[in-house]
Amino acid sequence: MIDFLNRLFTSAAPLIIASAGALFTELAGVLGIFTEGFMTAGAFFAWVIIARTGSVVLGTATSACAAALTGWALARFVRKTGTNPFIAGLAVNIAAAGITDALSILWFDTKGVIRIPEFNMPRHYNIPYINEIPFIGAIFSGHLLSVYVSWIVVIIAALYIKKTPWGMRLRASGLSPEAARERGIKPGLYWEGAWAVSAFLAAIAGAFLCFRVGSYTPGGVAGRGWLSLAAVYLGFRNAGGVFIACLIFAVTEMAAQSMQGIASIPATALLGLPNVLALLLYVVSQSIRKQRAEKK
Repeated sequence: MIDFLNRLFTSAAPLIIASAGALFTELAGVLGIFTEGFMTAGAFFAWVIIARTGSVVLGTATSACAAALTGWALARFVRKTGTNPFIAGLAVNIAAAGITDALSILWFDTKGVIRIPEFNMPRHYNIPYINEIPFIGAIFSGHLLSVYVSWIVVIIAALYIKKTPWGMRLRASGLSPEAARERGIKPGLYWEGAWAVSAFLAAIAGAFLCFRVGSYTPGGVAGRGWLSLAAVYLGFRNAGGVFIACLIFAVTEMAAQSMQGIASIPATALLGLPNVLALLLYVVSQSIRKQRAEKK
């Protein structure tokens, strides 16, 4: 059980971080379709900066801050020009794949896996005192840093959204921009901020995917950006629900990986299991919402 929980939290961590960012954009009224693209770009540029500087912190922070600035600029552009936000998000996803491939060839002479020679990423971290607690300590000890970051992100998101006046204004901006304006709230600013936060967290999630495998791999995001959007709806637009939805997706991913070695099922079909589960759970969640609305 301890080993299963450790693998589960490690597998789910990048998805949890990206989904928390997507939750902010959904509550602001415009879901960030660009999550997949910023995860790809964040992974690539974090790895490039680490290769040049040798600093994991500098690489991750620089990539995430650049993504946040780009996300904010994109939101402002969409808001000022009236561009369709869905199309703009798709453009980011397509552009990220093309730009990273082009720069990979230019800088590393390859479109394939990029490794950093003689670079050893610190693999596991322990929390003082907690790891001495029976059973609980075993769950909390020995994780990748991404696991602890994902838990912190979810806690901060939940507190911000539910317990702070800025979180309430964010939700008000998404529910009814006109009513928010009447109360002196500027929905556009909260929308831009939500996109910046979402891009920031997506880039961090992408970087952590690289750290987990020890290299940058084209296509390594593997649709997790889209799953993060699904997790927002499956979690009923709630930070705790999003966390649980990501764990469910992680269990499915782990099951698919295990089945590759014991079942004669095509690998492509198994890799699509999380997406199939997302579709099924989405249908179920919509049915539950419809039933609740009818009861009211």
